[in-house]
Amino acid sequence: MKIFLCCLLLACGAVAARGTGAQVIPLWPEGVPGRKADAAPEYEKDGRIYNVQDPALYYFPGDPAKANGTAVIICPGGGYVRLAVGPEGGDLGVWLRSLGITTFVLKYRLAEFGHPAPLQDVLRAMRIVRSRAAEFGIDPHRLGLFGGSAGGHLAACAGTLYDDPAGRTGAAIDAVDARPDFLMLVYPVISMDDDIVHAQSREALLGKHPDPALHNLLSVEKHVTARTPPTWIMHTQEDKGVVPENSLRFYTALLRAGVPAELHIYEKGEHGVGMKPGLGTTSDWPQQAAAWLKMRGLLERH
Repeated sequence: MKIFLCCLLLACGAVAARGTGAQVIPLWPEGVPGRKADAAPEYEKDGRIYNVQDPALYYFPGDPAKANGTAVIICPGGGYVRLAVGPEGGDLGVWLRSLGITTFVLKYRLAEFGHPAPLQDVLRAMRIVRSRAAEFGIDPHRLGLFGGSAGGHLAACAGTLYDDPAGRTGAAIDAVDARPDFLMLVYPVISMDDDIVHAQSREALLGKHPDPALHNLLSVEKHVTARTPPTWIMHTQEDKGVVPENSLRFYTALLRAGVPAELHIYEKGEHGVGMKPGLGTTSDWPQQAAAWLKMRGLLERH
């Protein structure tokens, strides 16, 4: 069943969210960092969100009969120029909630701001959810990120750059730990290096002529340490949009750092396959991901 609920929420705002049981949580109630007074408004087109000006979290409570205390913040993809909210926020959110996982969908800033805005948004989202864990009925030590494509890059940034000064703005909430407890990445953008880069994502974040230091910083495979969270990764051999070498490099870095991780590279499926059926073993990735979550104790009742 195709459910594009999150698309509608992001396009229609808080009124729609109230009608569906979701809660809209602004990330920056004190004012969005770097916002321009003459910025054009956000808009929705073909199920995608553009020109994000008001970053927010959309909170979907877990079924009380199934909720296990684990929570996931979903980072949609879209090359940092749009948010492809439907595939990663819709069906994916329904699947996660069927496992007893409380879900949030992150609406983060894009090319109109560039780096460090997306990093600030994802780390602020982590801090908000963790600081309000009791309110959401979750375990603050079982909070993960799920990212697809450029959203996978953002999730991986949070997993490696959670202490980076660029992710702080001086607010009191900066004192809350922003490190994810686990990562789930599907066909993620990882490296800014020329040989495997997703050029659109790099340009959206860093411009046409990236500063070498930022180029290195946002090649997240270079910043994996033993403190990087346990990670589950999926990619496909047929992916020509974000080549699977991205996932291979991140996994190799995790392996070298001794971080628990799994990498699944399937034969079939173009970039952005989501939860599409009929692709042989590729369509089984949700079962493999659920098995990994179970193995790590993340599906046990809190």
